[in-house]
Amino acid sequence: MKVLVLAGDGVGPEVTAQAVRALEWFAAHRGLELSLAERDFGMTNWLKHRTMMPDETWGQIEAADAILFGATGSLDQAGIIPPEERRKGSLLRMRKALDVFANMRPVRMPSALAEASPYKSRVTDGVDLIFVRELTAGMYFGTPRGVETLPDGSRRGINTHSYTEAEIARAVRFAFALARTRRNHVTSVDKANVMEAGALWREIATGIHQSEFPDVGFEHMLADNCAIQLARHPKRFDVLVTDNLFGDLLSDAAGAIIGSLGMLPSASLSAPDGQGRRRALYEPIHGSAPDIAGKGIANPLGAILSVAMMLRWSAERPADAAHLEAAVDRALAKGARTADIAGPGESTLSTRAMGDAVIAEL
Repeated sequence: MKVLVLAGDGVGPEVTAQAVRALEWFAAHRGLELSLAERDFGMTNWLKHRTMMPDETWGQIEAADAILFGATGSLDQAGIIPPEERRKGSLLRMRKALDVFANMRPVRMPSALAEASPYKSRVTDGVDLIFVRELTAGMYFGTPRGVETLPDGSRRGINTHSYTEAEIARAVRFAFALARTRRNHVTSVDKANVMEAGALWREIATGIHQSEFPDVGFEHMLADNCAIQLARHPKRFDVLVTDNLFGDLLSDAAGAIIGSLGMLPSASLSAPDGQGRRRALYEPIHGSAPDIAGKGIANPLGAILSVAMMLRWSAERPADAAHLEAAVDRALAKGARTADIAGPGESTLSTRAMGDAVIAEL
Protein backbone atom coordinates (compact mmCIF):
# COMPACT_ATOMS: atom_id res chain seq x y z
CA MET A 1 0.00 0.00 0.00
CA LYS A 2 1.49 3.31 -1.11
CA VAL A 3 0.80 5.94 1.56
CA LEU A 4 1.66 9.61 1.14
CA VAL A 5 1.96 11.51 4.42
CA LEU A 6 1.17 15.23 4.31
CA ALA A 7 1.61 16.35 7.90
CA GLY A 8 0.79 19.98 7.15
CA ASP A 9 0.74 22.81 9.66
CA GLY A 10 0.41 23.46 13.37
CA VAL A 11 -0.05 20.27 15.37
CA GLY A 12 -0.35 18.25 12.14
CA PRO A 13 3.24 16.97 12.16
CA GLU A 14 3.02 16.06 15.86
CA VAL A 15 -0.13 13.95 15.64
CA THR A 16 0.72 12.47 12.25
CA ALA A 17 4.05 11.19 13.56
CA GLN A 18 2.21 9.03 16.08
CA ALA A 19 -0.24 7.80 13.44
CA VAL A 20 2.71 6.76 11.25
CA ARG A 21 4.17 4.82 14.18
CA ALA A 22 0.93 2.85 14.43
CA LEU A 23 0.91 2.20 10.69
CA GLU A 24 4.51 1.03 10.78
CA TRP A 25 3.69 -1.34 13.65
CA PHE A 26 1.32 -3.23 11.35
CA ALA A 27 4.02 -3.41 8.69
CA ALA A 28 6.49 -4.81 11.22
CA HIS A 29 4.19 -7.18 13.10
CA ARG A 30 1.17 -8.02 10.94
CA GLY A 31 2.62 -8.33 7.44
CA LEU A 32 1.19 -5.10 6.02
CA GLU A 33 3.07 -4.33 2.82
CA LEU A 34 3.71 -0.62 3.08
CA SER A 35 5.50 2.08 1.11
CA LEU A 36 5.62 5.41 2.93
CA ALA A 37 6.54 8.81 1.51
CA GLU A 38 6.36 12.12 3.37
CA ARG A 39 6.12 15.61 1.93
CA ASP A 40 5.72 19.09 3.39
CA PHE A 41 2.44 20.86 2.79
CA GLY A 42 0.89 24.25 3.41
CA MET A 43 2.53 27.02 5.42
CA THR A 44 5.35 24.67 6.43
CA ASN A 45 6.31 24.18 2.80
CA TRP A 46 5.85 27.87 1.99
CA LEU A 47 8.36 28.89 4.65
CA LYS A 48 10.90 26.43 3.26
CA HIS A 49 10.34 26.62 -0.49
CA ARG A 50 7.97 29.55 -1.17
CA THR A 51 5.23 27.28 -2.45
CA MET A 52 2.31 25.74 -0.57
CA MET A 53 2.73 22.50 -2.47
CA PRO A 54 5.34 21.67 -5.16
CA ASP A 55 4.04 20.46 -8.50
CA GLU A 56 5.75 17.08 -8.06
CA THR A 57 3.71 16.44 -4.93
CA TRP A 58 0.58 16.29 -7.09
CA GLY A 59 2.07 13.35 -8.95
CA GLN A 60 2.60 11.55 -5.66
CA ILE A 61 -0.94 12.35 -4.60
CA GLU A 62 -2.23 10.80 -7.83
CA ALA A 63 -0.08 7.68 -7.37
CA ALA A 64 -0.88 7.06 -3.70
CA ASP A 65 -3.29 4.37 -2.55
CA ALA A 66 -4.00 6.49 0.51
CA ILE A 67 -3.08 9.91 1.84
CA LEU A 68 -2.57 10.50 5.56
CA PHE A 69 -3.15 14.19 6.22
CA GLY A 70 -2.39 16.10 9.41
CA ALA A 71 -3.87 19.58 9.55
CA THR A 72 -3.93 22.85 7.69
CA GLY A 73 -5.13 26.32 8.46
CA SER A 74 -2.25 28.21 10.04
CA LEU A 75 -3.07 31.80 9.20
CA ASP A 76 -1.05 33.84 6.75
CA GLN A 77 -1.24 36.78 9.13
CA ALA A 78 1.20 38.89 7.17
CA GLY A 79 -0.70 38.35 3.90
CA ILE A 80 2.52 37.37 2.14
CA ILE A 81 1.22 34.32 0.30
CA PRO A 82 -0.27 35.16 -3.12
CA PRO A 83 -3.89 34.02 -3.61
CA GLU A 84 -2.92 31.59 -6.39
CA GLU A 85 -0.45 29.89 -4.03
CA ARG A 86 -3.07 29.62 -1.29
CA ARG A 87 -5.41 27.92 -3.76
CA LYS A 88 -2.62 25.64 -4.95
CA GLY A 89 -2.06 24.38 -1.43
CA SER A 90 -5.74 24.22 -0.52
CA LEU A 91 -7.16 21.13 1.12
CA LEU A 92 -10.40 21.89 -0.74
CA ARG A 93 -8.52 21.69 -4.03
CA MET A 94 -7.10 18.29 -3.07
CA ARG A 95 -10.52 16.94 -2.11
CA LYS A 96 -12.02 18.15 -5.37
CA ALA A 97 -9.15 16.86 -7.53
CA LEU A 98 -9.33 13.42 -5.93
CA ASP A 99 -13.15 13.52 -6.05
CA VAL A 100 -13.33 12.10 -2.53
CA PHE A 101 -17.01 12.92 -2.17
CA ALA A 102 -17.86 10.58 0.73
CA ASN A 103 -16.45 11.91 3.98
CA MET A 104 -17.02 9.49 6.87
CA ARG A 105 -16.76 10.94 10.37
CA PRO A 106 -17.42 8.35 13.09
CA VAL A 107 -18.31 9.38 16.63
CA ARG A 108 -17.97 6.49 19.08
CA MET A 109 -17.97 6.97 22.83
CA PRO A 110 -15.30 4.95 24.66
CA SER A 111 -16.65 4.02 28.08
CA ALA A 112 -13.40 5.20 29.68
CA LEU A 113 -14.08 8.78 28.60
CA ALA A 114 -17.43 9.20 30.34
CA GLU A 115 -16.00 11.91 32.58
CA ALA A 116 -14.45 13.78 29.66
CA SER A 117 -17.87 14.41 28.13
CA PRO A 118 -19.92 17.44 29.18
CA TYR A 119 -23.02 15.23 28.90
CA LYS A 120 -24.44 12.77 31.41
CA SER A 121 -23.28 9.19 30.93
CA ARG A 122 -26.88 8.04 30.37
CA VAL A 123 -26.83 10.23 27.24
CA THR A 124 -23.43 9.16 25.93
CA ASP A 125 -23.13 5.47 26.91
CA GLY A 126 -23.16 3.38 23.75
CA VAL A 127 -23.03 6.25 21.24
CA ASP A 128 -21.79 4.86 17.91
CA LEU A 129 -22.81 7.00 14.96
CA ILE A 130 -21.17 8.04 11.72
CA PHE A 131 -21.64 11.06 9.48
CA VAL A 132 -21.45 10.74 5.73
CA ARG A 133 -20.70 14.30 4.67
CA GLU A 134 -20.83 15.12 0.96
CA LEU A 135 -17.40 16.66 0.50
CA THR A 136 -16.89 18.01 -3.03
CA ALA A 137 -19.90 20.23 -3.74
CA GLY A 138 -22.28 22.52 -1.89
CA MET A 139 -21.45 25.77 -0.17
CA TYR A 140 -17.68 25.33 -0.21
CA PHE A 141 -17.49 24.87 -3.97
CA GLY A 142 -20.55 26.57 -5.45
CA THR A 143 -20.23 29.58 -7.74
CA PRO A 144 -20.54 32.50 -7.87
CA ARG A 145 -18.49 33.22 -4.77
CA GLY A 146 -16.29 36.04 -3.58
CA VAL A 147 -16.50 39.60 -2.27
CA GLU A 148 -17.81 42.33 -4.56
CA THR A 149 -18.06 46.09 -4.22
CA LEU A 150 -21.55 47.49 -4.68
CA PRO A 151 -22.35 50.79 -6.44
CA ASP A 152 -22.61 52.58 -3.11
CA GLY A 153 -19.07 51.46 -2.19
CA SER A 154 -20.11 48.88 0.36
CA ARG A 155 -19.04 45.28 -0.03
CA ARG A 156 -21.02 42.05 -0.27
CA GLY A 157 -19.77 38.51 0.36
CA ILE A 158 -21.25 35.76 -1.83
CA ASN A 159 -21.26 31.99 -1.40
CA THR A 160 -23.53 29.69 -3.37
CA HIS A 161 -25.15 26.54 -2.03
CA SER A 162 -25.48 24.34 -5.12
CA TYR A 163 -26.09 20.61 -5.70
CA THR A 164 -26.84 18.51 -8.75
CA GLU A 165 -28.94 15.36 -8.62
CA ALA A 166 -25.86 13.23 -9.27
CA GLU A 167 -23.88 14.83 -6.44
CA ILE A 168 -26.69 14.17 -4.00
CA ALA A 169 -27.41 10.65 -5.23
CA ARG A 170 -23.91 9.25 -4.87
CA ALA A 171 -23.53 10.51 -1.30
CA VAL A 172 -26.92 9.14 -0.32
CA ARG A 173 -26.24 5.75 -1.95
CA PHE A 174 -22.94 5.53 -0.10
CA ALA A 175 -24.71 6.19 3.20
CA PHE A 176 -27.38 3.55 2.58
CA ALA A 177 -24.76 0.94 1.62
CA LEU A 178 -22.76 1.80 4.76
CA ALA A 179 -25.86 1.47 6.94
CA ARG A 180 -26.35 -2.10 5.71
CA THR A 181 -23.01 -2.97 7.33
CA ARG A 182 -24.01 -1.32 10.63
CA ARG A 183 -27.43 -1.01 12.30
CA ASN A 184 -29.35 -0.46 9.07
CA HIS A 185 -30.67 3.05 9.63
CA VAL A 186 -30.06 6.34 7.80
CA THR A 187 -30.98 9.87 8.85
CA SER A 188 -30.87 12.34 5.95
CA VAL A 189 -30.28 15.89 7.18
CA ASP A 190 -31.23 19.01 5.22
CA LYS A 191 -33.01 22.35 5.38
CA ALA A 192 -35.72 21.50 2.86
CA ASN A 193 -38.09 23.96 4.54
CA VAL A 194 -36.11 27.03 3.42
CA MET A 195 -33.52 25.92 0.82
CA GLU A 196 -34.27 24.76 -2.71
CA ALA A 197 -31.12 22.62 -2.78
CA GLY A 198 -32.32 21.07 0.47
CA ALA A 199 -35.70 20.27 -1.04
CA LEU A 200 -33.96 18.58 -3.98
CA TRP A 201 -31.74 16.67 -1.53
CA ARG A 202 -34.83 15.36 0.27
CA GLU A 203 -36.55 14.39 -2.98
CA ILE A 204 -33.52 12.47 -4.29
CA ALA A 205 -32.88 10.74 -0.96
CA THR A 206 -36.51 9.62 -0.74
CA GLY A 207 -36.48 8.20 -4.26
CA ILE A 208 -33.25 6.25 -3.72
CA HIS A 209 -34.56 4.80 -0.47
CA GLN A 210 -37.80 3.65 -2.05
CA SER A 211 -36.28 2.20 -5.21
CA GLU A 212 -32.94 0.80 -4.04
CA PHE A 213 -32.79 0.47 -0.24
CA PRO A 214 -36.31 -0.21 1.08
CA ASP A 215 -34.85 -2.60 3.66
CA VAL A 216 -32.94 0.20 5.41
CA GLY A 217 -34.64 2.27 8.09
CA PHE A 218 -34.89 5.87 6.96
CA GLU A 219 -35.91 9.31 8.18
CA HIS A 220 -35.53 12.94 7.19
CA MET A 221 -34.47 15.53 9.76
CA LEU A 222 -34.00 19.28 9.55
CA ALA A 223 -30.46 20.36 10.39
CA ASP A 224 -31.41 22.53 13.35
CA ASN A 225 -33.43 19.71 14.89
CA CYS A 226 -30.50 17.35 14.26
CA ALA A 227 -28.24 19.64 16.29
CA ILE A 228 -30.66 19.40 19.19
CA GLN A 229 -31.06 15.62 18.94
CA LEU A 230 -27.28 15.09 18.86
CA ALA A 231 -27.19 16.74 22.28
CA ARG A 232 -30.37 15.21 23.69
CA HIS A 233 -30.33 11.64 22.38
CA PRO A 234 -27.30 10.84 20.21
CA LYS A 235 -27.80 7.08 20.63
CA ARG A 236 -30.81 7.27 18.31
CA PHE A 237 -28.50 7.81 15.30
CA ASP A 238 -26.67 5.25 13.18
CA VAL A 239 -25.68 6.80 9.81
CA LEU A 240 -26.34 10.49 9.15
CA VAL A 241 -25.96 11.75 5.57
CA THR A 242 -25.91 15.43 4.80
CA ASP A 243 -24.36 18.14 2.66
CA ASN A 244 -20.93 19.70 2.93
CA LEU A 245 -21.77 22.63 5.20
CA PHE A 246 -24.12 20.86 7.61
CA GLY A 247 -21.82 17.85 7.72
CA ASP A 248 -18.93 20.07 8.75
CA LEU A 249 -20.87 21.88 11.47
CA LEU A 250 -22.82 18.95 12.90
CA SER A 251 -19.93 16.49 13.02
CA ASP A 252 -17.76 19.05 14.81
CA ALA A 253 -20.58 19.70 17.27
CA ALA A 254 -20.84 15.94 17.84
CA GLY A 255 -17.26 16.05 19.05
CA ALA A 256 -18.65 17.46 22.28
CA ILE A 257 -20.21 14.05 22.98
CA ILE A 258 -16.73 12.66 23.55
CA GLY A 259 -15.36 15.93 24.89
CA SER A 260 -12.70 16.72 22.29
CA LEU A 261 -12.28 17.02 18.53
CA GLY A 262 -8.88 15.46 19.12
CA MET A 263 -10.55 12.06 19.38
CA LEU A 264 -12.30 12.10 16.01
CA PRO A 265 -10.93 10.54 12.79
CA SER A 266 -12.19 10.75 9.23
CA ALA A 267 -11.92 9.03 5.88
CA SER A 268 -12.79 10.59 2.52
CA LEU A 269 -13.34 8.22 -0.40
CA SER A 270 -13.98 8.51 -4.12
CA ALA A 271 -16.15 6.19 -6.15
CA PRO A 272 -14.32 2.97 -7.10
CA ASP A 273 -12.57 2.93 -10.47
CA GLY A 274 -12.63 0.09 -12.98
CA GLN A 275 -10.29 -1.95 -10.79
CA GLY A 276 -12.31 -1.26 -7.65
CA ARG A 277 -9.72 1.21 -6.32
CA ARG A 278 -10.93 4.24 -4.41
CA ARG A 279 -8.93 7.42 -3.95
CA ALA A 280 -8.66 7.93 -0.21
CA LEU A 281 -7.76 10.74 2.16
CA TYR A 282 -7.51 10.11 5.92
CA GLU A 283 -7.23 12.84 8.53
CA PRO A 284 -8.27 13.80 12.05
CA ILE A 285 -11.09 16.31 11.90
CA HIS A 286 -9.43 18.86 14.19
CA GLY A 287 -7.60 21.86 12.82
CA SER A 288 -4.00 22.99 13.09
CA ALA A 289 -4.43 24.44 16.63
CA PRO A 290 -1.56 26.96 16.31
CA ASP A 291 -1.98 27.97 19.97
CA ILE A 292 -0.59 24.61 21.14
CA ALA A 293 1.62 23.72 18.16
CA GLY A 294 5.13 22.71 19.14
CA LYS A 295 4.24 22.09 22.78
CA GLY A 296 3.92 18.32 22.41
CA ILE A 297 0.51 18.18 24.08
CA ALA A 298 -1.89 17.64 21.16
CA ASN A 299 -4.09 14.55 21.19
CA PRO A 300 -2.90 12.11 18.47
CA LEU A 301 -5.81 9.67 18.80
CA GLY A 302 -7.89 11.23 16.01
CA ALA A 303 -4.93 10.73 13.67
CA ILE A 304 -4.24 7.21 14.97
CA LEU A 305 -7.90 6.24 14.55
CA SER A 306 -7.73 7.64 11.01
CA VAL A 307 -5.07 4.97 10.39
CA ALA A 308 -7.59 2.39 11.62
CA MET A 309 -10.01 3.67 8.96
CA MET A 310 -7.18 3.40 6.40
CA LEU A 311 -6.59 -0.21 7.39
CA ARG A 312 -10.30 -0.95 6.99
CA TRP A 313 -11.03 0.89 3.75
CA SER A 314 -7.79 1.07 1.75
CA ALA A 315 -5.81 -1.92 3.02
CA GLU A 316 -9.02 -4.00 3.34
CA ARG A 317 -7.80 -5.40 6.66
CA PRO A 318 -10.79 -5.07 8.99
CA ALA A 319 -9.25 -7.29 11.67
CA ASP A 320 -6.21 -5.01 11.88
CA ALA A 321 -8.47 -1.95 12.01
CA ALA A 322 -10.38 -3.46 14.92
CA HIS A 323 -7.09 -4.38 16.62
CA LEU A 324 -5.93 -0.76 16.50
CA GLU A 325 -9.28 0.59 17.71
CA ALA A 326 -9.23 -1.88 20.61
CA ALA A 327 -5.67 -0.81 21.50
CA VAL A 328 -6.83 2.80 21.73
CA ASP A 329 -9.73 1.74 23.97
CA ARG A 330 -7.40 -0.25 26.25
CA ALA A 331 -4.95 2.64 26.55
CA LEU A 332 -7.81 4.93 27.57
CA ALA A 333 -9.19 2.34 29.99
CA LYS A 334 -5.78 2.25 31.70
CA GLY A 335 -5.88 6.00 32.20
CA ALA A 336 -3.91 7.37 29.26
CA ARG A 337 -4.99 10.99 28.82
CA THR A 338 -3.81 14.00 26.89
CA ALA A 339 -4.73 17.39 28.33
CA ASP A 340 -7.90 17.79 26.24
CA ILE A 341 -9.55 14.65 27.65
CA ALA A 342 -8.15 14.69 31.20
CA GLY A 343 -10.44 15.27 34.13
CA PRO A 344 -9.66 17.38 37.18
CA GLY A 345 -6.61 16.03 38.95
CA GLU A 346 -5.82 13.44 36.28
CA SER A 347 -2.23 13.23 35.07
CA THR A 348 -1.66 13.96 31.40
CA LEU A 349 0.56 12.52 28.70
CA SER A 350 2.46 14.20 25.93
CA THR A 351 1.58 13.54 22.30
CA ARG A 352 4.49 11.10 22.05
CA ALA A 353 3.62 9.34 25.32
CA MET A 354 0.02 8.79 24.14
CA GLY A 355 1.48 7.20 21.02
CA ASP A 356 3.65 5.04 23.29
CA ALA A 357 0.56 3.94 25.22
CA VAL A 358 -1.23 2.82 22.06
CA ILE A 359 1.84 1.02 20.70
CA ALA A 360 2.24 -0.78 24.04
CA GLU A 361 -1.36 -2.00 23.80
CA LEU A 362 -0.83 -3.16 20.21
